[in-house]
Amino acid sequence: MSVTNLKFNEKPAKYIIIKQHICQKIESGQWPQHYKVPSENELTQQFDVSRMTARRALQELTEQGILVRSQGSGTYVATFKSQSSLLEIRNISDEIHERGHKHHAKQLMLKSIAVTEEVAILLNLKNNEHVFFSQVLHFENDQAIQLEQRYVNAALVPEYLLQDFTQTTPHEYLSDVAPLTEATHEIEAVLADDEVCQLLNISNSEPCLQVKRRTWSRKGVVSLAILTAPGSKYRLGNHLVF
Repeated sequence: MSVTNLKFNEKPAKYIIIKQHICQKIESGQWPQHYKVPSENELTQQFDVSRMTARRALQELTEQGILVRSQGSGTYVATFKSQSSLLEIRNISDEIHERGHKHHAKQLMLKSIAVTEEVAILLNLKNNEHVFFSQVLHFENDQAIQLEQRYVNAALVPEYLLQDFTQTTPHEYLSDVAPLTEATHEIEAVLADDEVCQLLNISNSEPCLQVKRRTWSRKGVVSLAILTAPGSKYRLGNHLVF
Protein backbone atom coordinates (compact mmCIF):
# COMPACT_ATOMS: atom_id res chain seq x y z
CA MET A 1 0.00 0.00 0.00
CA SER A 2 2.59 2.49 -1.17
CA VAL A 3 1.58 6.13 -0.75
CA THR A 4 4.21 7.98 -2.74
CA ASN A 5 7.24 7.75 -5.02
CA LEU A 6 10.46 9.24 -3.61
CA LYS A 7 13.72 10.04 -5.31
CA PHE A 8 16.81 8.16 -4.15
CA ASN A 9 18.01 9.39 -0.72
CA GLU A 10 15.20 11.98 -0.59
CA LYS A 11 13.80 12.30 2.94
CA PRO A 12 10.01 11.93 2.92
CA ALA A 13 7.82 14.69 4.29
CA LYS A 14 6.45 14.09 7.78
CA TYR A 15 2.85 13.63 6.62
CA ILE A 16 4.07 10.93 4.20
CA ILE A 17 5.82 9.12 7.06
CA ILE A 18 2.51 9.09 8.96
CA LYS A 19 0.66 7.76 5.90
CA GLN A 20 3.24 5.02 5.43
CA HIS A 21 2.95 4.06 9.11
CA ILE A 22 -0.85 3.79 8.90
CA CYS A 23 -0.75 1.79 5.65
CA GLN A 24 1.82 -0.60 7.12
CA LYS A 25 -0.41 -1.22 10.12
CA ILE A 26 -3.36 -1.99 7.80
CA GLU A 27 -1.35 -4.22 5.45
CA SER A 28 0.12 -6.21 8.33
CA GLY A 29 -3.36 -6.93 9.68
CA GLN A 30 -2.74 -5.12 12.97
CA TRP A 31 -5.45 -2.63 12.08
CA PRO A 32 -8.41 -4.53 10.54
CA GLN A 33 -11.51 -3.09 8.88
CA HIS A 34 -13.35 -0.56 11.08
CA TYR A 35 -10.38 -0.25 13.45
CA LYS A 36 -10.26 3.20 15.07
CA VAL A 37 -6.95 4.84 14.15
CA PRO A 38 -5.14 7.34 16.40
CA SER A 39 -6.56 10.84 16.49
CA GLU A 40 -4.85 13.95 15.11
CA ASN A 41 -3.69 14.82 18.62
CA GLU A 42 -2.28 11.34 19.20
CA LEU A 43 -0.44 11.37 15.87
CA THR A 44 0.86 14.86 16.62
CA GLN A 45 2.47 13.59 19.82
CA GLN A 46 3.64 10.26 18.40
CA PHE A 47 5.44 11.76 15.39
CA ASP A 48 6.30 15.16 16.90
CA VAL A 49 4.54 17.09 14.15
CA SER A 50 1.99 19.87 13.94
CA ARG A 51 -1.70 19.05 14.05
CA MET A 52 -2.01 20.34 10.48
CA THR A 53 0.53 17.72 9.32
CA ALA A 54 -1.36 14.93 11.07
CA ARG A 55 -4.65 16.20 9.64
CA ARG A 56 -3.20 16.18 6.11
CA ALA A 57 -2.11 12.55 6.43
CA LEU A 58 -5.54 11.44 7.63
CA GLN A 59 -7.34 13.55 5.05
CA GLU A 60 -5.35 12.19 2.09
CA LEU A 61 -5.85 8.58 3.19
CA THR A 62 -9.56 9.31 3.57
CA GLU A 63 -9.75 10.74 0.04
CA GLN A 64 -8.00 7.59 -1.24
CA GLY A 65 -10.67 5.42 0.39
CA ILE A 66 -8.25 3.82 2.87
CA LEU A 67 -9.77 5.53 5.92
CA VAL A 68 -13.24 6.77 6.81
CA ARG A 69 -13.73 9.81 9.04
CA SER A 70 -16.85 10.18 11.18
CA GLN A 71 -17.62 13.61 12.59
CA GLY A 72 -17.50 13.51 16.38
CA SER A 73 -16.48 9.85 16.48
CA GLY A 74 -13.06 9.52 14.92
CA THR A 75 -11.24 7.97 11.97
CA TYR A 76 -11.52 4.31 11.05
CA VAL A 77 -10.01 1.83 8.62
CA ALA A 78 -12.36 1.63 5.65
CA THR A 79 -14.12 -1.49 4.45
CA PHE A 80 -11.74 -3.35 2.17
CA LYS A 81 -13.46 -2.60 -1.13
CA SER A 82 -11.92 -0.94 -4.13
CA GLN A 83 -13.21 2.61 -4.42
CA SER A 84 -13.60 4.74 -7.51
CA SER A 85 -14.54 8.39 -7.69
CA LEU A 86 -18.07 9.11 -8.80
CA LEU A 87 -17.40 12.61 -10.07
CA GLU A 88 -13.94 12.21 -11.54
CA ILE A 89 -12.98 10.33 -14.71
CA ARG A 90 -9.89 8.46 -13.62
CA ASN A 91 -7.68 5.70 -14.93
CA ILE A 92 -8.41 2.47 -13.05
CA SER A 93 -4.71 1.59 -13.14
CA ASP A 94 -3.87 4.83 -11.31
CA GLU A 95 -6.58 4.22 -8.70
CA ILE A 96 -5.25 0.73 -7.96
CA HIS A 97 -1.64 1.88 -7.77
CA GLU A 98 -2.60 4.71 -5.38
CA ARG A 99 -3.98 2.06 -3.03
CA GLY A 100 -0.55 0.44 -3.12
CA HIS A 101 -1.80 -2.53 -5.11
CA LYS A 102 -0.85 -4.04 -8.45
CA HIS A 103 -2.90 -3.67 -11.61
CA HIS A 104 -2.84 -5.81 -14.69
CA ALA A 105 -5.34 -6.46 -17.46
CA LYS A 106 -6.41 -9.17 -19.88
CA GLN A 107 -7.52 -8.07 -23.34
CA LEU A 108 -10.44 -10.37 -24.08
CA MET A 109 -11.66 -8.81 -27.31
CA LEU A 110 -10.68 -6.03 -29.73
CA LYS A 111 -12.50 -5.82 -33.06
CA SER A 112 -14.74 -3.86 -35.40
CA ILE A 113 -18.46 -4.61 -35.10
CA ALA A 114 -21.67 -3.51 -36.77
CA VAL A 115 -23.34 -0.88 -34.65
CA THR A 116 -26.64 -1.63 -32.93
CA GLU A 117 -29.45 0.91 -32.88
CA GLU A 118 -28.89 1.70 -29.19
CA VAL A 119 -25.14 2.20 -29.59
CA ALA A 120 -25.68 4.22 -32.77
CA ILE A 121 -27.93 6.63 -30.89
CA LEU A 122 -25.52 6.96 -27.98
CA LEU A 123 -22.51 7.56 -30.26
CA ASN A 124 -24.46 9.77 -32.71
CA LEU A 125 -23.81 7.39 -35.61
CA LYS A 126 -25.83 5.94 -38.46
CA ASN A 127 -27.20 2.42 -38.14
CA ASN A 128 -25.05 0.97 -40.93
CA GLU A 129 -21.75 2.21 -39.50
CA HIS A 130 -19.14 0.11 -37.69
CA VAL A 131 -17.59 0.86 -34.33
CA PHE A 132 -14.59 -0.54 -32.53
CA PHE A 133 -15.31 -2.75 -29.53
CA SER A 134 -12.93 -3.73 -26.73
CA GLN A 135 -13.45 -5.98 -23.75
CA VAL A 136 -10.82 -5.75 -21.03
CA LEU A 137 -10.77 -7.47 -17.64
CA HIS A 138 -8.97 -5.46 -14.94
CA PHE A 139 -7.28 -7.09 -11.95
CA GLU A 140 -6.25 -5.75 -8.55
CA ASN A 141 -3.63 -7.94 -6.88
CA ASP A 142 -4.61 -10.83 -9.20
CA GLN A 143 -8.29 -10.52 -8.30
CA ALA A 144 -10.72 -9.64 -11.11
CA ILE A 145 -12.16 -6.27 -10.13
CA GLN A 146 -13.83 -4.79 -13.22
CA LEU A 147 -14.98 -5.84 -16.69
CA GLU A 148 -14.70 -2.95 -19.15
CA GLN A 149 -16.74 -3.19 -22.35
CA ARG A 150 -16.19 -0.18 -24.59
CA TYR A 151 -17.65 0.99 -27.92
CA VAL A 152 -15.48 3.53 -29.68
CA ASN A 153 -16.24 5.92 -32.53
CA ALA A 154 -13.96 4.57 -35.28
CA ALA A 155 -13.94 7.83 -37.24
CA LEU A 156 -12.58 9.77 -34.24
CA VAL A 157 -10.10 7.12 -33.06
CA PRO A 158 -8.97 5.27 -36.23
CA GLU A 159 -6.00 3.45 -34.63
CA TYR A 160 -7.87 2.01 -31.66
CA LEU A 161 -7.60 -1.59 -32.93
CA LEU A 162 -3.81 -1.31 -33.11
CA GLN A 163 -3.40 -0.86 -29.36
CA ASP A 164 -2.33 -3.38 -26.72
CA PHE A 165 -4.58 -2.83 -23.71
CA THR A 166 -2.48 -5.06 -21.49
CA GLN A 167 0.15 -2.31 -21.60
CA THR A 168 -2.12 0.73 -21.33
CA THR A 169 -5.79 1.14 -20.46
CA PRO A 170 -8.39 2.26 -23.02
CA HIS A 171 -9.05 5.32 -20.83
CA GLU A 172 -5.39 6.29 -20.84
CA TYR A 173 -5.08 5.87 -24.62
CA LEU A 174 -8.28 7.78 -25.39
CA SER A 175 -7.28 10.60 -23.06
CA ASP A 176 -4.13 11.07 -25.15
CA VAL A 177 -5.65 10.92 -28.64
CA ALA A 178 -9.09 12.43 -27.95
CA PRO A 179 -8.89 14.53 -24.77
CA LEU A 180 -12.04 14.46 -22.67
CA THR A 181 -14.27 17.54 -22.71
CA GLU A 182 -17.55 16.11 -21.35
CA ALA A 183 -18.93 12.93 -19.79
CA THR A 184 -22.15 11.41 -18.48
CA HIS A 185 -22.68 8.55 -16.01
CA GLU A 186 -25.52 6.12 -15.47
CA ILE A 187 -25.10 3.92 -12.40
CA GLU A 188 -27.20 0.93 -11.39
CA ALA A 189 -27.11 -2.36 -9.53
CA VAL A 190 -27.42 -5.37 -11.83
CA LEU A 191 -27.24 -9.14 -11.85
CA ALA A 192 -24.63 -10.05 -14.44
CA ASP A 193 -25.09 -12.81 -17.01
CA ASP A 194 -23.27 -16.15 -16.75
CA GLU A 195 -20.31 -15.07 -18.89
CA VAL A 196 -19.63 -11.92 -16.87
CA CYS A 197 -20.03 -13.79 -13.57
CA GLN A 198 -17.46 -16.33 -14.72
CA LEU A 199 -15.00 -13.61 -15.72
CA LEU A 200 -15.41 -11.79 -12.40
CA ASN A 201 -15.35 -15.07 -10.46
CA ILE A 202 -18.62 -14.41 -8.66
CA SER A 203 -21.90 -16.29 -8.23
CA ASN A 204 -24.95 -15.51 -10.35
CA SER A 205 -26.76 -14.20 -7.27
CA GLU A 206 -24.16 -11.55 -6.40
CA PRO A 207 -25.22 -8.02 -7.40
CA CYS A 208 -22.82 -5.95 -9.45
CA LEU A 209 -22.26 -2.23 -9.73
CA GLN A 210 -22.50 -1.15 -13.36
CA VAL A 211 -21.51 2.26 -14.70
CA LYS A 212 -22.39 3.33 -18.23
CA ARG A 213 -20.16 6.23 -19.21
CA ARG A 214 -20.24 8.32 -22.40
CA THR A 215 -17.30 10.59 -23.14
CA TRP A 216 -16.92 13.45 -25.58
CA SER A 217 -13.99 15.23 -27.19
CA ARG A 218 -14.19 18.47 -29.16
CA LYS A 219 -15.19 16.50 -32.29
CA GLY A 220 -18.06 14.50 -30.81
CA VAL A 221 -18.93 11.42 -28.78
CA VAL A 222 -15.79 9.29 -28.48
CA SER A 223 -16.89 6.22 -26.56
CA LEU A 224 -19.50 4.38 -24.56
CA ALA A 225 -18.02 2.33 -21.74
CA ILE A 226 -19.90 -0.25 -19.68
CA LEU A 227 -17.98 -0.93 -16.47
CA THR A 228 -19.16 -3.88 -14.36
CA ALA A 229 -17.71 -4.72 -10.95
CA PRO A 230 -18.72 -7.11 -8.14
CA GLY A 231 -20.74 -5.26 -5.52
CA SER A 232 -18.76 -6.95 -2.74
CA LYS A 233 -15.43 -5.69 -4.06
CA TYR A 234 -16.11 -2.23 -5.45
CA ARG A 235 -17.75 1.04 -4.50
CA LEU A 236 -18.10 4.59 -5.76
CA GLY A 237 -17.33 7.57 -3.58
CA ASN A 238 -16.14 11.13 -3.54
CA HIS A 239 -14.99 13.82 -1.12
CA LEU A 240 -16.59 17.21 -1.66
CA VAL A 241 -15.65 20.53 -0.06
CA PHE A 242 -18.18 23.37 -0.02
